[in-house]
Parts: sequence; structure tokens; C-alpha cells
Amino acid sequence: MGSGGTEAFPDLGKHCEHQDCSLLDFLPFTCQGCKKVFCLEHRSYKSHTCPKSDHNSRKVIVCQTCSMSIEETIGHIGQEEETAILKKHQKSGKCDPNKKNKPICPVKRCKEILTFSNTNTCKTCNIKVCLKHRFPADHACGRVASSSLSSSAAASANANGHWKNRFLAALASRNGQDCCKSKGHNSSSPSNSSIKAH
Repeated sequence: MGSGGTEAFPDLGKHCEHQDCSLLDFLPFTCQGCKKVFCLEHRSYKSHTCPKSDHNSRKVIVCQTCSMSIEETIGHIGQEEETAILKKHQKSGKCDPNKKNKPICPVKRCKEILTFSNTNTCKTCNIKVCLKHRFPADHACGRVASSSLSSSAAASANANGHWKNRFLAALASRNGQDCCKSKGHNSSSPSNSSIKAH
């Protein structure tokens, strides 16, 4: 193809080098892979089926044994080179199969890996779940022995009641009167106040 341009401006623009196009484009694109010139329609790797479309692509090789990313390569590498890199990694002593066993969220059909920032422990059933299933309704928390409290849960409930009573006593001594009995009110009000201390 000729370089392009018009009769008045022979250096202006270039012809598209796509085999079916040869459009004169005044703002042509140069492909970074094959270094040919293309018009707007054929500038992408896919549209002109560039043979060097992966010239600048990055690939990380991941070991299937330990799930460790080994090496980042630029450009295209063959299957034989990838196999050689994996064998070199396994012989280096850094390949540990125990690293692959990562905990997964126990909710049915959830494949989320539990990481440090993605793990939540339910306060009711003490099961570690992902953040998407952190609420009791999302991980079916009611199924886990909801009818009877465990001994540790009962002890914590007693401790909370003890601190609640101490708080009410301190509040009453500060105000100079009993919390449950206020002046001008009927004494038939319930003795348990619903004040929550946070």
C-alpha cells in the first residue's frame, strides 16, 4: 500500500493495512504488536487478527500443589517452558502442600475462601463464615442448638445480668433515688429496667 495522503497533502494520513480495507485515515493507529497501521475500525488486536496480540501480556504461573504464584512472565510462553518453571519450583523446597488447604465458608454452595479480612465468627453458634453470610439468618444459625443454651452462653448471660444490676445501682445512687421507683409513679412498674449499657 502507498503511504497515503491526497494530491495537495501527500504526507497527510495513511492507508489502513487491513487486507480488506485500505481506507485512507487521517488519524491512523499503529498496532503495538505487529507495528502495522490501521484505521479506527481495525485498530484492535481482534479486528485485524494480530499475530502478536500477547506481546505485552503478563502471565502468572500458579503451582497446583501449593497455590503459590511462582513467576510472572511477559509475552507468550509455551507449555514446555511453563512445565519447566513448575518443576524448578517444586525442587526448590518452597512448594508446601499444606498452604493449599485454605478454609472455605461452610454455608451450602458458598465457595468463598476465609481470609483474615473476610472472616466473621458468629456470636451465637461460634462458626466462622464469610462476610456475605455473617448474619444469623444467612447461615442458618437457628439450627444449631437454639433450644438450649450452652454452659458458656448461660455464664455470659449471668455476667451480663450482674453488670446490669451494678449499673442500675450506681445510677440510683447518683440520682439519690431508686431507679425502679420514681416519685409520683405507680410502684407496679416492672422491676427490670430495659437500660442497655454499651
